[in-house]
Amino acid sequence: MPPAVSSANLIAGLAADELRALVERALAEDIGRGDVTSQLTISPDLKAYGELIAKQNLVLAGLPVAGVVFKTLDPSVEFEPLAEEGAAVAARTRLARVTGKAAALLAGERVALNFLQHLCGIATMTRDFKSKLAGLKTELLDTRKTTPGLRALEKYAVRMGGGSNHRARLDDGILIKNNHLSLAGGIRAAVERAGSLRPDVAPRLSIEVEVRSAVELEEAITAGAEAVLLDNMTPAQVRECVARGAGRVRLEVSGSVSAENIRAYAETGVDSISVGALTHSAPAADIHFLIQPL
Repeated sequence: MPPAVSSANLIAGLAADELRALVERALAEDIGRGDVTSQLTISPDLKAYGELIAKQNLVLAGLPVAGVVFKTLDPSVEFEPLAEEGAAVAARTRLARVTGKAAALLAGERVALNFLQHLCGIATMTRDFKSKLAGLKTELLDTRKTTPGLRALEKYAVRMGGGSNHRARLDDGILIKNNHLSLAGGIRAAVERAGSLRPDVAPRLSIEVEVRSAVELEEAITAGAEAVLLDNMTPAQVRECVARGAGRVRLEVSGSVSAENIRAYAETGVDSISVGALTHSAPAADIHFLIQPL
């Protein structure tokens, strides 16, 4: 397991060297052997400035990543954020100003926007879902349904939108799902085996198990589960499970949750709702980058 990294040393959820490596891969993918269009049309010494501007209302996430993109291409580039991460901003808001060699600004434009638009899209969708829970105790969680290689950034964007992070990796949570149950021989067998082996494998982790009915909920509680995931249930079914399980186990809802029905699920009194769409289906925010010569 990699060593722990202090949150003070993270940039948008990643250690600086990890973010730099990710950005370098993205730039290599986009630039290839060189930006031939810029080489043919502008002087390599031309200085310019550019502004990242929101074209829609959005929640901001990812400006530090955009800054790393430009500085990776040219360390002398000046990147000035003009808005705060996690802030809700209106269309036409200037998000950041970038000053440096025009060639670096042009070469980094697409990669910086790809990161920024994607992360702002996640933060914006998360804020919308979170707003539906106003006045209720239910926590909004993400899932591991993330883009390979971008999980830390995407979960950072969820936090910027006001959501909370569920498991980041398989080693930081015990979640017994349907396939585990099928292979282990059912809820009781899986939960009891996990409980007996946990002291040697994962002593600090609680045991959560996925169920699909109130009957399975009772079986999970009796077997020793400390949290239960109510999978693909209707709000009425969830309400029944809350009535049976509240105070005995933590209850999480997942599956079939949308912006239209999340409030109905939360009003059942469930502890948390996990929504995979926050990371796997958020539309990119509309942002453009306008460059002018100095």
